[in-house]
Amino acid sequence: MILFSTALLSGLVTEQSDAGEKPMIYKVARVKQKIAVNALWDGDFWRDVESLSLKHFMGAKPEHFPKVQAKLAYDDKSVYVIFQVDDRYVRAVAKKHQDAVFRDSCVEFFFTPSGNVAQGYFNLEMNCGGTMLFYYQRAPSQSSVPISGADLSRIKVSHSLPKIIDPEIADPTQWTVAYRLPVAMFSKYFSARIQQPAPGITWRANLYKCADDTSHPHWLTWSPVNFAEPDFHRPHSFGSLVFE
Repeated sequence: MILFSTALLSGLVTEQSDAGEKPMIYKVARVKQKIAVNALWDGDFWRDVESLSLKHFMGAKPEHFPKVQAKLAYDDKSVYVIFQVDDRYVRAVAKKHQDAVFRDSCVEFFFTPSGNVAQGYFNLEMNCGGTMLFYYQRAPSQSSVPISGADLSRIKVSHSLPKIIDPEIADPTQWTVAYRLPVAMFSKYFSARIQQPAPGITWRANLYKCADDTSHPHWLTWSPVNFAEPDFHRPHSFGSLVFE
């Protein structure tokens, strides 16, 4: 049986309107031992973890606005992330890691493992079939460094849909992806000292949903991004992840 800290129930701190400019804050639950990774949104320890929602958008308000939620947790060595999407027009054609998964039905986790976005950030993008693109950006969309294949293999992933979905599924479809990120792997890429997750530590981050090449593209965000065109590489709009 998994043991929890009392912080597990505290979860989300604040939400803003679509027009709001104040970055979001989410409290990341601590678990006391390594946990299994699966795509069960309400299974095991996840059922007691508060979720955040992606209620904001970039560009014109999309005709199809899927309901997107995420939860985060951590232990002494890893950060855990799970997304659940109530979607339609679902597509996944990327065949291997580091392919252009953002063109598929995709969720994304951009984060700086410290409180200073000027030190660079990671962008982890994963389609509904569990295929990922993972880079370190020394600056927005510049000096990109791909995460190595050996390090990608250290990321435990679970997903509820098949790897390839083609043709597109137009009917209402709920899908989930979950993964475990070993924090130690970030140090070889990050330009500064990693802030190891611990009570009181803050990382900067944003979470996104996109589907560039589906029949109903959209660009959704957790923390609002004050920019006219879709552009997720705007770290100064990142919200805060506060580790409990």
